[in-house]
Parts: sequence; C-alpha cells; structure tokens
Amino acid sequence: MSSSSSPAAVGPTHRLLVVDDEPDLRTLYELTLLREGYELETAGSVSEGLARLQAQSYSAVITDMRLPDGSGLDLLHWLEQQGRGEKTLVITAYGSAENAVEALKAGAYDYLTKPVDLRQFRLVVASALGRVPAAPPVVAKSPIAAPAAAAAPTAAPEPQASPVAKTPAPRAAAAAVPASNSALSRLAGQSPAMQEVRALIDKVSRSMAPVLLQGESGTGKELVARAIHDSGVRARQRFVAVNCGAIPEQLLEAEFFGYRKGAFTGAHEDREGFFQAADGGTLFLDEIGDLPLAMQSKLLRSIQERSVRPVGAVVEAPVNVRILSATHKDLSAEVAAGRFRQDLFYRLNVIQLRVPPLRERIEDVAQIGERVLQRIAQDAGVSPVPRLSADALELLGRYAFPGNVRELENLLHRALALSGGEWIMAADLGLPEDVLDDSQLGAFDALEPAEAGAVAGLGESDEALDQGQSQELPADLAVYLDEVEREILLRALARHRFNRTAAGAALGLSLRQIRYRMARLGITAGD
Repeated sequence: MSSSSSPAAVGPTHRLLVVDDEPDLRTLYELTLLREGYELETAGSVSEGLARLQAQSYSAVITDMRLPDGSGLDLLHWLEQQGRGEKTLVITAYGSAENAVEALKAGAYDYLTKPVDLRQFRLVVASALGRVPAAPPVVAKSPIAAPAAAAAPTAAPEPQASPVAKTPAPRAAAAAVPASNSALSRLAGQSPAMQEVRALIDKVSRSMAPVLLQGESGTGKELVARAIHDSGVRARQRFVAVNCGAIPEQLLEAEFFGYRKGAFTGAHEDREGFFQAADGGTLFLDEIGDLPLAMQSKLLRSIQERSVRPVGAVVEAPVNVRILSATHKDLSAEVAAGRFRQDLFYRLNVIQLRVPPLRERIEDVAQIGERVLQRIAQDAGVSPVPRLSADALELLGRYAFPGNVRELENLLHRALALSGGEWIMAADLGLPEDVLDDSQLGAFDALEPAEAGAVAGLGESDEALDQGQSQELPADLAVYLDEVEREILLRALARHRFNRTAAGAALGLSLRQIRYRMARLGITAGD
C-alpha cells in the first residue's frame, strides 16, 4: 500500500519500505511513520519486498529479520549487489545479539529489537535519514580523558570544551562542521595505507555499526574516530571522547551513567554521564581494553539495551549513541586470557579498522611534519613557519618512530625551539645521523646489553670473530635486508601455494602485514 505524506512533514519527503510478515506490526509501523511525515509502502515477504525495490527506489528500507521466504539479510545483500543507496534498518528478535551483529556487518545502518520501542523507532529512522533535530556542533571531552593533542597529534588545536557534567560549549562555527576543519581533512598523508583508512572511514560512517580502532599508541586513533563522526549523519551532534584507562575504578559507573542527587556522599546535584552527554551523537571509548571486568558487564548491558540507569535512579533512561572504541591491545588475546568479556568484544568488534603505525607509511612524514609545524608555529606565534630541510627529511625517513605521530610531534616541538631560523636541519631533530630504518629496529631494543653483545658476536671466540671479519659486508644494508626478506616471503608463499593468509600465519604476520610487505618488495603472483 502507499500513503501520501502528512501535511506536517518538514523538509523533503522520504519514501520508506517496511517489510514484515505480521499485519498488525506493519500497521503499527505505518501509523507511527505516517505521523512523522513519511510516505510509506509495505511488503510481507522477501519476494514482495524485492519486487517493490525493483520497481522504484526508497530513502530507507525497514525489514524484519525472519520472513516467510527468507531473511531480511537477503534484502540487504541484494541492495549491496545492486549498488543501491537506501539506508537499511533491521528488526531482530529480543536478545538475538548474533543477528544484530550479522545485520550490521551486512551493511545495515542500525537495528532494533522486539518488542520495538516506538520512541526509539522514530529516533533511529530519523537518524538514518538525517532528520535528527539539529544542535550546534560540539565536542564534549571528559575532564579526565586523553588530551586532544596526544590522541590526535596531526590535528589542529581543538576549542576548549566544558566538563561533561555541563552542556558542552559550541564551536565558534555555525550549523555544520566546516569541511576545512573536519577531522577527515586533518588526516595527513597520501600513502596506500592512509588511502585505505580513508576508504574505510567513508564506508563505516554511513551506518551505526560499532567500530573498533586497533593501533599502537600515538597513531591518531581519536582523530580517525572524529573523522568517522564528522563524515556521518551525526556530524552536527556531540562527539564525547573518554579515556577509559584514566578513570578511577570506583568512579566508573557514575562517570559513564551519571548519578542522582543524594546517591552518595558528595552528590549534591544530578549529573549526566558520558552516555547522556553523547545522546544523539557519538561516544568514543579510548583504551577500552583497560576497563575492569565489572564495568565491562555494565557497559555491555547499556549497549545492548540502549539505555542507562544513573547511580541512585530506579528506572533506566533510553539513550541514542553510536559507539566507537579504540585500543592498542590485542583484545582477542585479552579475551583468551579472561581479561576481557567475549560478548562485549563481539559487540564492539562489528567492524575493525586498523590505524597503521607511522613506520608503515613513512612516505607521509613530509606532509605530516608540514602540518604539525604549521600548528605549533601558530601556537608559539612564530612567523614564518619553519620548513624541514632535505637532510632533516632524509633522516626522518630512515627512522622507525616507535612513538608514531606523537613522537614526530615531540621531535618537531624540540626542533622548533632549537632552530631559531626558517629551516629545521637534521641536527635540530636530536636524532643520531646514522639512525636505522624500520627493517633494522626492534630486535636489539628488547635485549639487555649483555644479550645484545652476545648476539652481535662479542661473546664469540677469537677464531669466530676472525672468520666473521673476513666475510664481505653488504654495500647497502637496507637493500641487502630487503632481499633477505623478499626471499623468505617467496619461500613461504611457495610453500603455501601463494595463499597469503596461510603464508603470513606461518611467519607470524597478519594478512594486512604480508600484503604490505609484498607491495613494498614488489612481490606478485607471477613471482
């Protein structure tokens, strides 16, 4: 059936398709959505839904998971194969976490569980269509969260935000995040690794699916999280960043869920928690792997039920937040060790996005360095902005940056203070000029001095030393080590019939890592 839009509709009319085999529920959804000013058509099966989709396009498709002739996922897969742009919302049975996660992985914008809460139903549909009531773009930051400069070192300085307990201060900008100031525009670098990150940001920003950002400390995981937020329909809403490892355990529940006046000594007034502060927007949980198990259980319930109960309250309050999380830990190993709940990991890890370390995109150093120098020179009132000399860039290009972009920023802060001119030279960086590249670092760093000496041959006999000294040294160590690595990779690939996943596993590498090394060394299937 088709219904005309309500005269009360505001803005462009959206045509929706609802697919459910229960007539009573179809009627309930229809009445609810018509009051919101949408046009509506309904279907009772997968085949009927496909027939309507083939006849015309819609703004969004709302489908039950279980249908008489198949699954709502069949509709999602068809839409993806056809390259259609409809947002999809999936309705699953209560408590069916597996179905919800499966729907999000299949490309659903969001999901709802039965029995459907109509208020939440209206909010989710409005969010999918970009009709969430507008609010000034704000960034709420916990007073104990990680500093923006540390988490997002390539970013421009953030405006000062008020504590979470209060209404966050709006940006100086007007209705929307300016494109030139969005986190995505501040992601510096054109390396293949960063191009892949940008493509994933564009893809995951279209849905409500939880995203787990994996990466070493200092890689800019918060900046990537902000880019996901800025690129989605929630860009005008709040982005609340929380450093889970910096909150005292006894304060976790009050900080996350808020509290009521009189709930405990010192609670002189009602206070919102992180979830309420992020309502309608995005909640970024940095260092999620540091949460204690007891809090993990409470967090899981809030994510599943989409509601929170403040400390001292007797009823739960619904919240509408998108969850993004980040960690430098291997959460799979943490689950295996019993330090992280498997069901919470399952919920957070719907989509995983790896933020590459700087050594894997060392070609981006020049652009990142230029951005960082512009920012810190502006903060220091230095003009003109100093530039990196050719020898400084060459030295930085041979350094492995164990501290990643954060370490690069610290180096440039020091260099700016020492240079005193328009150019930053290699000597200003404070790095030894014979600094090793990433293929040569790491093994000796982990050894005690005595062990390192033994590895280098200092504990060998005079005869062994004489024999070693007679061997010819490579003229170019980097090229020599590349050839050794190339030979090992080719042997592993040949042994596993060019199955990159199996070959990588045999060498202790992930598929992404072996693909990166193959690309760097020019290894193809023809080899």
